[in-house]
Amino acid sequence: MIAALPACATETTAYSDWGEAEGPAWVRYGTVTTVREVVQHREGNPAGGAIAGAIIGGILGGGRGPGALFGMAGGAAIGAAASSGSSTRVSYEVWVRFQDGGYQRFWYPGYPPFRPGDPVALTPRGLYHA
Repeated sequence: MIAALPACATETTAYSDWGEAEGPAWVRYGTVTTVREVVQHREGNPAGGAIAGAIIGGILGGGRGPGALFGMAGGAAIGAAASSGSSTRVSYEVWVRFQDGGYQRFWYPGYPPFRPGDPVALTPRGLYHA
């Protein structure tokens, strides 16, 4: 029942790089075909958070009587505060067509250093201007 209610979410991202530290073992050449801006907007839902918090608070408060009422009130306040606010994240997709005929997409969290038509080289360390 609780799983169907809107709730707050936590997002985490972790990266691990594996490869040679001395230099590139191979190079793949290509041309940037497209640069696309991606805008992700997150809008909080305080009403949904308040409802979910009240239900959980009521259960934790004993389910009946004054303890449940205090639990519901506290849970509603905490749920509404936790799920309020908004955020916007802008990132960029860079599409490259390689000389071998393959395509690949690269993500940049900030403005990318490439434009359509730029010649590029892909190495084990990433994408560079060629």
